[in-house]
Amino acid sequence: MLLAAAAGVALGFLAPEFSERIQFVSVLFLRLIRSIIAPVLVGVLVRAIAGAGSLSNLGRLGWKSILYFEAATTIALLLGWFTVLVVRPGKGLSLPSEGVLQAEPLGFAAALENAVPTSIIDAMARGDVLQIVVFCFLFGVACLSIGARARPVVELADSLAEVAFRYTDYVMYLAPAAVLAAAASTVATSGSAALEGLARFVGAAWFAQALFLLVVLGGSLALASIPLRRFVHFAREPFLIAFATTASAAALPQTLENMQRFGVPKRILGVVAPLSLSLNLNGSTIHLAMASLFVAQSANIELSIERQLLILLTLKLTSKGVAGIPRANFVILAALFESFGLPMAGLAMLLGVDALIDPVRTSVNVLSHCTAPAVVARWEGSSFRADLEAVKDNGALAESVG
Repeated sequence: MLLAAAAGVALGFLAPEFSERIQFVSVLFLRLIRSIIAPVLVGVLVRAIAGAGSLSNLGRLGWKSILYFEAATTIALLLGWFTVLVVRPGKGLSLPSEGVLQAEPLGFAAALENAVPTSIIDAMARGDVLQIVVFCFLFGVACLSIGARARPVVELADSLAEVAFRYTDYVMYLAPAAVLAAAASTVATSGSAALEGLARFVGAAWFAQALFLLVVLGGSLALASIPLRRFVHFAREPFLIAFATTASAAALPQTLENMQRFGVPKRILGVVAPLSLSLNLNGSTIHLAMASLFVAQSANIELSIERQLLILLTLKLTSKGVAGIPRANFVILAALFESFGLPMAGLAMLLGVDALIDPVRTSVNVLSHCTAPAVVARWEGSSFRADLEAVKDNGALAESVG
């Protein structure tokens, strides 16, 4: 991806007319991505909600976990959004906006009315991501409420998600060519301003992720009176694995083992860890907010306050359940852009620099998975005495959560 982006930048400067003519390659790629949006959303969201376990069985631990997750992800979402508002990395870029639907501002009542689907098939055909999310949320809660009888539906949603992402894997073979074409056409149109904007965006992304890690995650540990030095010692290994592999799943066994060694009781870890994998994706949430506003700035699209709030609400809901799934953030952004009239050309541009952002984004996700069980355990009165016998059961716990 990085090599393709670099080649596209060079081509855009050396042959601007030719670069504009090959833009169709990125358009083909984006059309293929758009074709899989609805199956991905249905599969991922229904699986995440319905697969969370029984509401009655989760009890006190489950609700404490969800309360913490929602507070953390809300802060992450607002941090990413306001970072782009302040830094304005998209200023000076000129993304093509031909064919982009300029949505009319909606009042609060009209926005709520438009969020409720009359037909899920119609919502999928139009690519209305908010209506799809509302349907999937209610459908997932209904599956959750009837327990074992909904298992075939949950398994179907799981299979649908896996097939959809395998489809995406095939489409991604075209990604380097699409990145090259998008970078070349963008540079041919915007010149050096495109490079400066992307560099500002990467810098802002690292700043926002680091700020969340130090202030929000570090602050929550301090407020919970958790021994920071000892926590860092046990969280360091999964954090570095996530940074090196850019895969949350690769760090899962070490996350479980080290949090047990840190002293989080098994009964708490067994409830909080699987919920955190689906509902506590702070690094991804920051990136989704930043990418959305960056593309709007790059296309000189003014967003009303109502539309900004609607985008933030949609991102908060669609960010659930995407951890560990390759390129899930990219598909979620495609769905959002389709629904809110943002130029799809921005996706290929973002994909060209994603390799520079993905390591820190995934690391913040994994460190959030480490922090949540520790905070909930302290909330439950744990003293964090290392349970050495529990460590022996690490393999079984890792297998069950996985």
